[in-house]
Amino acid sequence: MAKHSPKRILYVENGIGYGGAVICLRHLVRNLDPNAFEAMVVTGRTGPEYRTIAEDAHWRHITDHHIDVVRIHRELDPSAWPDRVPGLRFIINQILARADDLANFLPFFLALLHTARQFKADLIHSNNEPLCNRAALLTGKILGIPTVAHVRGSQQGSRLMRQAYGLADCFIPVSHWIAASMQEKLAIPEDKIRVVYDGIELEKLELFKGREQFRETYNLKDDDFAVGLVGLLIPWKGQQLFLDAAQLLKNRIPRLKMLIIGGTPDDCAGYEKALKTRVKEQGLSDWVIFTGHLNGMATAYNGLDVVVSASTGPEPLGTVVIETMTLARPLVGPNHGGAAEMMEHNVTGLLFEPGNAHDLADKIETFYRQPELRQQLGEAARNKALQTFSVTTHVDQIQSIYNELLTS
Repeated sequence: MAKHSPKRILYVENGIGYGGAVICLRHLVRNLDPNAFEAMVVTGRTGPEYRTIAEDAHWRHITDHHIDVVRIHRELDPSAWPDRVPGLRFIINQILARADDLANFLPFFLALLHTARQFKADLIHSNNEPLCNRAALLTGKILGIPTVAHVRGSQQGSRLMRQAYGLADCFIPVSHWIAASMQEKLAIPEDKIRVVYDGIELEKLELFKGREQFRETYNLKDDDFAVGLVGLLIPWKGQQLFLDAAQLLKNRIPRLKMLIIGGTPDDCAGYEKALKTRVKEQGLSDWVIFTGHLNGMATAYNGLDVVVSASTGPEPLGTVVIETMTLARPLVGPNHGGAAEMMEHNVTGLLFEPGNAHDLADKIETFYRQPELRQQLGEAARNKALQTFSVTTHVDQIQSIYNELLTS
């Protein structure tokens, strides 16, 4: 009986930076059945972390931003001067949109199409939203091969977003909350949706490993109470809210340390600067620590007394939640989106009212006052995570979707 060659899967990652989505993608390609599938990963961004993807799969960088339109919008949108001339803001936005199409989207799309042809891809899997990955989905349409779109965020329902969602053959939302949002806002047919929780290589996340090393690195004493917000430094991750809570807690919790853990995408450098300026101006330097990007996140989680997820908008199901639960760490999360779907209040973590710094501070203080609650909820969270987030289960479900599309 003839042996079939592995099917070639082209993954396209066009997210804002190296975060949970990329980490979960790496877990996936690393654990694919090599006899059934061969993987290539294309990323729109590069850097030391991205280059290590080549350890797990074929990897190619194709830049997706020759002109940083996002940064321009971030600086321009709050400005008042474009509104002084009727219609000027509309004209500027149209110019920026066309510049984005010509300088960013078109070169990326053409290079990706060439790469897909060279690789002889059998299926294309976009690792983020269909809108930012529409080049991947269009490539699939042109080549006449199936396309899969991971969905990790909310849908605003714009016309362009609706068009992008119309390109994919199958969607993989990372939580049931996302699936419901897709159906409600964009009327995506249920038969095109397969909810698959992200998978984590649980056996590589060791309890308590590296705790002392992490605390020594950031000069954390044994009796310091270390609270960490983990995530890329982008506004919706809630770092400003975290600093609001630090102001409220600095005189309520002795030896408090509030750590902001995560790297900064290039187009958010101004946001990082604003956060550090605020810490200095408000006299929070004795309490707040910025770590920057860290490798080996288990060490950071284990070094913290409490982990916080504080996204100001509903997040699909952040890697922070998954990894924190797996490591049995006390977790405080917002009562919306994927965190609320996965965490049960006062059973596997503490939920706070989204955007409410006072409630966030109260939940952190609750954990400080009740060390036995930290242990109890952490253990319950780990038990749930071990049952839910196995990378083997994740990969099996994804491969099943591939087989379904490739044989239909």
